[in-house]
Amino acid sequence: MLELIKKAEETHTLTKKEIVELLKDDQYNDELFKAADRVRKKYVGDEVHLRGLIEFSNICKQNCLYCGLRRDNKNIKRYRLKPEQIINFAKNARNLGYRTVVLQSGEDDFFNVERMTKIIKSIKELDVAITLSIGEKTREEYKAYKEAGADRYLLRIETTDKELYEKLDPNMSHENRKRCLKDLKELGYEVGTGCLIGLPGQTIESIADDILFFKEIDADMIGVGPFIPNPDTPLKNEKGGTFELSLKVMAITRLLMPDINIPATTAMESLNINGRLIALRSGANVVMPNVTEGEYRKLYALYPGKICINDTPAHCFSCITGKINSIGRPIAKDYGYRKKVMSKK
Repeated sequence: MLELIKKAEETHTLTKKEIVELLKDDQYNDELFKAADRVRKKYVGDEVHLRGLIEFSNICKQNCLYCGLRRDNKNIKRYRLKPEQIINFAKNARNLGYRTVVLQSGEDDFFNVERMTKIIKSIKELDVAITLSIGEKTREEYKAYKEAGADRYLLRIETTDKELYEKLDPNMSHENRKRCLKDLKELGYEVGTGCLIGLPGQTIESIADDILFFKEIDADMIGVGPFIPNPDTPLKNEKGGTFELSLKVMAITRLLMPDINIPATTAMESLNINGRLIALRSGANVVMPNVTEGEYRKLYALYPGKICINDTPAHCFSCITGKINSIGRPIAKDYGYRKKVMSKK
């Protein structure tokens, strides 16, 4: 195992079989996390990039079995922010010091190309990088958002197991998901994707495929988080994913893709009180604090136990800044684009 970790750290390559071996063996987890931390320090440095997350609509036309925003969930209070509210939240985030704003929502058709491009153009005037996380769109829509000023797009594959994906995401196509990621890359976005760990029916082998898929498409950002069963979904009685396995997947991803951006995901902290700091010491270099204001924070209920739902954006900013500084890591002052130092192998 130590030889495998050394190989990954030095060559940034592993076979599927080797990834599976690492994921199954917990004896050398500490060595794995330390190696990922060294690679992170070498390739992306100590600075942590903060991205301000605005969750602007919890209305979704999709019906994914694991997600609290799913269309058939009747126990959630739905909301949709007005464009001027979204822009105002972005202004407040910029004033706090954020250099990137992430606009995230369910797949809400109210926000058509005309509305979204206006919002993007207004926020772009604030001198911030803009990440969109608004689901599957046509190539033409993605092109319009890019031309309006969007820089990055986050679209998690969740699982590369086609059969499992289409079982958990009814009436959605795995091929279309991959088409979206391909279009985004070709249109010049920084592309973020990722996976959920611990989905019912998921295997260690398919998780290894996920990691190799990320490397194959040369994604710029990878978010890895545990599946946390939501009581208002069909998967409410499932076991869910573990913090440790999510952390291992994240660490191996860092070893194989040394120069990408990797967030310490909020879901990790829902399972472990120090989850984000542990992730930052195991390969992560990005944190995405919530800058949505008021009751909307708790209404964007993807999963139970979501942290910081009663905090203000200002409190979140000072809290996470203090935590990051406490482990000797500075907050980045730039937009946080990926600085490629690895050619795709």
